[in-house]
Amino acid sequence: MGMSDWFQNKITDPLISIIRRGAEPKQLAFSAALGITMGVFPICGVTVFLCVMAIALLGSFCHAPTVMLANFIATPIELSLVVPFLRFGEAITGGSHFPLTSDALKKVLTGQASHEVLLSVAHALLGWLAASPFILGALYILLIPCFKFLVLKFSSVPLSPKKPLHSHSEVKLKLLDNSRS
Repeated sequence: MGMSDWFQNKITDPLISIIRRGAEPKQLAFSAALGITMGVFPICGVTVFLCVMAIALLGSFCHAPTVMLANFIATPIELSLVVPFLRFGEAITGGSHFPLTSDALKKVLTGQASHEVLLSVAHALLGWLAASPFILGALYILLIPCFKFLVLKFSSVPLSPKKPLHSHSEVKLKLLDNSRS
């Protein structure tokens, strides 16, 4: 199984399945933005729990499968943003620059974290907390047109009861059937 097969099975097919079920583009954009924002939380292994909590709190305002798919997609990005969140948190607090060494990583992994390491984790959390509203907002604005396009292209369910998605041929057939009756 190649990379394109994996991408098709894990990302493309679930996304098309979600769109075909008839969710609104704005709800999908918000849900994807929320899933990515939660997915880049700087503590690994916590993002799924955060997404479940957000889904429970927001209820019908978000689309749970989209939140979880976006969280899954954000996983590789999560690790690349830990250091920027750390540095941003240090800048906000005016804290000292934490040296990123293999020794510090070993202490974290073995549970022998020092005060400095715990403080750096707090700085990374603060950096994420300060950046997350901007990440969420920017992603939402960028994703609305994407989901509008995808819903128009792939949806098999009308967007709303007021706006059915009928093709011209379906309308002509219905008119012909009604006139014959």
